[in-house]
Amino acid sequence: MDTISRENNSMLPVAGVIVGGLALIIGGYAAITLSKVNKSLTEHEGKLARVEAVESAANSAAAAAEKAAKDNQNLARSTQDAFNQVSSELGNLRGSVTKLEETAKRPVVAAADKKKGGGPVVAGPGEYIVKAGDTGMKIATANHVTIGDLQAVNPGVNWSGLKVGQKLKLPAKK
Repeated sequence: MDTISRENNSMLPVAGVIVGGLALIIGGYAAITLSKVNKSLTEHEGKLARVEAVESAANSAAAAAEKAAKDNQNLARSTQDAFNQVSSELGNLRGSVTKLEETAKRPVVAAADKKKGGGPVVAGPGEYIVKAGDTGMKIATANHVTIGDLQAVNPGVNWSGLKVGQKLKLPAKK
């Protein structure tokens, strides 16, 4: 038995050296691989920091876009309200203008004609109907003629006592 155990023991140290050598090679390979992994991890950390910065910028831009959308909706609402108010006022003004136009289209009736029961005094071509507040100078200026020419074609008219509804002749324009 002694012989057998010596023979078996001689292989044991050689196997131990081989296993140790293999462990050393595997350990060295693991150290090299770990170094590569650490280097790759460092590169990825830089990239991750840049991705996080881009994500933060994207979130800020999304928040700003959301605020701008709300501001746009508020502006559209207030603009529509303003248009509605303006539209209402334009409708009121249109009604007022229509009433004024209808009033202006009605013929002027002289006070003397109202008493007589006659129809309204209507100006023919080359004629003018005196209105409240008219003077000879106002009539001449409004019709682009001189006061002298106006008085010449209307002899016998009391220019200081013009009556509303009085019919005057207008001189021919030069």
